[in-house]
Amino acid sequence: MKTNSNLLSKIALAAAIVFSVTLVASCSKKDDAPAQQQVYAISGNASGSQESPPVSGSGSGTINGTYNPNNNQFIYTTTWAGLTTAPLTGGIYAGATGANGTIVGEAWTILSGASVSGSLTDTLTLTSDQANQLTAGNFYYTYVTAANPTGEIRGQIIATR
Repeated sequence: MKTNSNLLSKIALAAAIVFSVTLVASCSKKDDAPAQQQVYAISGNASGSQESPPVSGSGSGTINGTYNPNNNQFIYTTTWAGLTTAPLTGGIYAGATGANGTIVGEAWTILSGASVSGSLTDTLTLTSDQANQLTAGNFYYTYVTAANPTGEIRGQIIATR
């Protein structure tokens, strides 16, 4: 009886070791799986003084959101306040501080009936090049009004982790 008890103990110990090794191996990171990348927080304040050339006025704006490099989604909400008139359009642009850039995606459609203050939420899917520009600080947003057809307020976009 003692022999069977020792044999059963050894079998149980061996089974526990095999189970533990299998569990640890299944939890380890696979070398061929892409690493999950941390999401960026997006922010930025807009003013007329950031326009190129600068615009005087009391208009202001903000942008807040996220950029997820795992699916290339840039999700944001931008606000405007104190503009000379309701914005006609606006958009996200690739460009360094003080330089005029090229639009990323489509220009924003501002609904008729908008006022001198408001907000807009949108999503962009970025290319690798655009993502590199965003994370390097080379994206900005701007709002255009009838009084300032080349832009009344502008804000550089900051991406932080």
